[in-house]
Amino acid sequence: MSNPGTPTLDQLRIFLTIVDTGSFAGAARTLGRAVSVISYGVANLEAQLGVRLFDREGTRKPQLTTAGRALLAEARTIAQGVDGLRAKVKGLLGGLEAEVDLAVDVMVPPERLAGILRGFAAEYPTVQLRLHVEALGAVSAMVLARTATIGISGPLAAEMADLDGMTAGATLLVPVAAPDHPLGRMTTIHPGAGRDYIQLVLSDRSGTTAGRDFGVVSPKTWRLADLGSKHALLREGIGWGNMPLPMIAGDLAAGTLTRLTMPDHPGGAYRFRAIWRRDAPPGPAAQWLLDQFVACNAADEQTCNTPEI
Repeated sequence: MSNPGTPTLDQLRIFLTIVDTGSFAGAARTLGRAVSVISYGVANLEAQLGVRLFDREGTRKPQLTTAGRALLAEARTIAQGVDGLRAKVKGLLGGLEAEVDLAVDVMVPPERLAGILRGFAAEYPTVQLRLHVEALGAVSAMVLARTATIGISGPLAAEMADLDGMTAGATLLVPVAAPDHPLGRMTTIHPGAGRDYIQLVLSDRSGTTAGRDFGVVSPKTWRLADLGSKHALLREGIGWGNMPLPMIAGDLAAGTLTRLTMPDHPGGAYRFRAIWRRDAPPGPAAQWLLDQFVACNAADEQTCNTPEI
């Protein structure tokens, strides 16, 4: 048995167009060719592969043979792959990035991030995305180190001389504890009461903020590098701490966490900055992402009209 030959992309497109239009004449009209050219292309494809793809006898409409049905999915995959390759090359020639590395502060509301990335996938289907979720100074450190192209950082990024940036919204941090935690059971929390209990504190894996504390009032602290772990420990009643309100709104409604009314530690706004290296301005796809986060700023200023934490 001889090995099948290698069909051309044009032959595969003719095959797929006949299937999609339902006839040789329909394929000829779609592709702007004579019917004889379509028939010749199919005959050559069948000769290359060594199988019949259409049953042309006894019906005006060509019917796929068993072999034709078996090869249809493979032909579509090849054609779509070539279309994707052409689209990516066209984008590269026009200055579009092949990929974007995005570093995002862990405090960014997950629903917001997911919505923006859904839009990005639709707007730039040929651009690959690498997403990094970090805390505190780690986002800025990744952009400075060129590990990330752009970042959505917390307010610390404003202190970095080599970074440019724009305000990009905010989230509200509130102190919470489990209902059975001593602070959660208090009807009135007096100033300084938080110092008597373990405070769960998010730590910076980058070391950028080594030796600095943010919103820490208790000498008794547990340091965690993961916001999800902090959330779980709070629900277990191990300590108290600040959490972004969108992340724990469901817990407050369900009663699994209690918002603490602390006169000396009421929480506050955690403001985001869209950042990039001054010597590496973002390309079209990266700029689109930054613009979406920056667009959130006006709405957030109304809901987070409080002092920074």
